[in-house]
Amino acid sequence: MKLLSFLIKTILSLCAVNIYVIALMYLHGAGKVLALIAGIIFVLVLCIIPCSSKENGRLRRMHRGSYLMKIFLVDSAAELILNISFAVSDKWGIIATVNCIIAVLLLSLMFLVSAVRIYASSAQIGVKWRLLGFLFALIPVINLLILFKIIKLTDDEYKLECSRIALDRSREQEKVCATKYPILMVHGVFFRDIKAFNYWGRIPQALEKNGAKIYYGSQQSADSVAGCAAELKAKIDEIVEKEQCGKVNIIAHSKGGLDARYAISVLGASDKVASLTTVNTPHRGCQFAEYLLSKVPEGFKNGLADKYNAALKKLGDTKPDFLAAVSDLTASACEEMNRKCENVKGVFYQSVGSRSVSARGGRFPLNLSYQLVRYFDGPNDGLVSVDSMKWGENFRFVEPAGKRGITHGDVIDLNRENIKGFDVREFYVKLVSDLKTRGF
Repeated sequence: MKLLSFLIKTILSLCAVNIYVIALMYLHGAGKVLALIAGIIFVLVLCIIPCSSKENGRLRRMHRGSYLMKIFLVDSAAELILNISFAVSDKWGIIATVNCIIAVLLLSLMFLVSAVRIYASSAQIGVKWRLLGFLFALIPVINLLILFKIIKLTDDEYKLECSRIALDRSREQEKVCATKYPILMVHGVFFRDIKAFNYWGRIPQALEKNGAKIYYGSQQSADSVAGCAAELKAKIDEIVEKEQCGKVNIIAHSKGGLDARYAISVLGASDKVASLTTVNTPHRGCQFAEYLLSKVPEGFKNGLADKYNAALKKLGDTKPDFLAAVSDLTASACEEMNRKCENVKGVFYQSVGSRSVSARGGRFPLNLSYQLVRYFDGPNDGLVSVDSMKWGENFRFVEPAGKRGITHGDVIDLNRENIKGFDVREFYVKLVSDLKTRGF
């Protein structure tokens, strides 16, 4: 039925695009004018409502944009063939010329409306394909290949998002992520928790849809482990006091995992923490960071730190300390911390890890650092080695089949990218659902 509907709309739109020829050849008097008006109205209506959609908002706009773009492509190909036949058969004249002008105008309208919808609503075509679409828009063959890729990305995105919505609706009453204690999500180094750009991508929304109550660490983006841990301890106290919940479940990424462990083991937060799940945290540090800090000249190192600290202040840090943050990620610093921060009985510890498959498996800049980390630390996610990520009773390793891999940013949905073989939102739903099952 979907294919039949598409074919009917495509044929009708092609007739509407060629209204001038149809009106002159087959109609007389007022019929010609009415045909012209009807054809234009049909194209306008088609641009507004090309098809029905399962969902509203962004998904509906994207789906309609993709659907209309397909009609545009078929109509354009048919129109090209028609005009070539006119030219070859020596029938080109005023009628064909005017018809060609009308066809170009109407097809351009269809393309513009569909392109705006796709560009404004798709999350998966990203900056790369948007830019390529602009740069090669007027280059034959290449523009078609890019257009086909964009259509495929939007269609795949629509199907995946619709299936996710249907899944969440099917288990809405179960509240699979409604844990006994609220979730405290703790960011890593050089990032802050801001409303405009969620560090955890689409994950918090997916958890909340399934019953979770979410809070954020909001610690400094760059400070020592001890400094960030003190802020986390205050945040934990604040949440427990506000919710009267007794404890929290912590999910911490990267350096945030070290901050959380320090708050639990050294600063006395253990009685208010039910569980700690660390995600790609360098528990045993990074050898490559140690090497770089030892080789970089002091002047350059301090100058770079000053620039970073100045930038981080503008982002909201009150007392950023770039060098302290980086130094605490070295192997020697983490070795010392591990002696000081032993796991506390009564707190459930587990960890999550992933790895890149190659330098091409991730986005900038993690694709640049992959080989360097691999040389010093072995298999890694672009920043942290797999061996360094392991901590606690359980270790969940994420590695989909193929050449893509899961980078340090992918594992927290930093780029909002749908990765084949790894549904990051569902991964966290199951992670939190397991915490609920365990009684946390």
